[in-house]
Amino acid sequence: MQIVNKPNYKLPPGIRKVLLIQLGDIGDVVWTIPSIGAVKNSLPGSEVSILVKEGFGGILEADPAIAKIFEVKKHRGNVLRQLSGHLSFLKEIRAQHFDLVVDLRLGDRGAFLSLATGAPLRVSMHHPPSVPFWRKYLFTHCVLPIDAARTQGAADQSLRILRAIGIDSHNIIPQLWVSAAVKKRVREELIEKKADGLEHWITINPFSRWPYKEWHDRKWVEILNWLWRDYAIPAIIVGSREERPKAEALIRQSEARAFNFAGLTTLQELAGLLSMSRLHIGVDSAAPHIAASTGAPTITIYGPSSWQDWAPLGKDHRVVVSKLDCVPCRRKGCDNSGRSRCLEELSTDQVKNALREAIDIYWPKTQSKGTN
Repeated sequence: MQIVNKPNYKLPPGIRKVLLIQLGDIGDVVWTIPSIGAVKNSLPGSEVSILVKEGFGGILEADPAIAKIFEVKKHRGNVLRQLSGHLSFLKEIRAQHFDLVVDLRLGDRGAFLSLATGAPLRVSMHHPPSVPFWRKYLFTHCVLPIDAARTQGAADQSLRILRAIGIDSHNIIPQLWVSAAVKKRVREELIEKKADGLEHWITINPFSRWPYKEWHDRKWVEILNWLWRDYAIPAIIVGSREERPKAEALIRQSEARAFNFAGLTTLQELAGLLSMSRLHIGVDSAAPHIAASTGAPTITIYGPSSWQDWAPLGKDHRVVVSKLDCVPCRRKGCDNSGRSRCLEELSTDQVKNALREAIDIYWPKTQSKGTN
């Protein structure tokens, strides 16, 4: 295993097949898009594949820079069936004969899968003491972390590893491809839900898999009503299948024109829907990252997590954060309790101010009819 800590390191010639392992959440997958482009451009003629968690590959399906998408699946059934499924997957991966594999995270699974590929070059980050000592022995090259402030947003998570082996990109903003077929399916869904007559709408994602990132339902109802009453702007609520009842409850409590699309779309279709939205607002979750990568302007409400590290980049993307001095604490709520006082005390007025600014830009002819 070779430690790489020199910026002038050069990869050996003849690298043609590359696998990037990204076993993070959906937002992490989106932020890996600049790294895919960096490999493709730095190694002309190369084939770039990516390995992600089960169900996440579809969001990259239309990207012409990707040769193949592999998903780590949870094989069901008895022990023999599960073992057979895992062995079949490992055989498929090994048969690709990758020249270079880069694990973009610090998890054990990605490390073992990297070794299982049999690639002659296997690269990852070496980050003691946050990872086990033995992990570095599964790779041929390990990159030492650089104690420097991140300046390129979440894309830097992947690019800081690739830069160490001579692969870089000035394009640090993810651009997600959405096919015409996916947009056609979204339009059909809008027609079915009687939302096709909407000229423009806003998408809202009030939900996160982590409750400590969520804002109170009562405040979302106030925002829905305010958008409809003062601006006649309808809303489409997005989320997972499990979040559909919560979205329905919000709509029932509101007086706004709103549509429940939670759980109705695949990841590709969600990207298509968000790309058609005039504006997206939501909490820190996958949706803002997807929306921004399709070109939709965003407003993201942040609690304890760091907007400096993860918020979408560019003038079309705003954040709303608490004024408390402890923000961002980067914990799972106050003292890791799951309860976030910064979000509990975040007022609807702060969110309305951000929305007014965006509405003035993206709905230039819309005038408020109210005073709140």
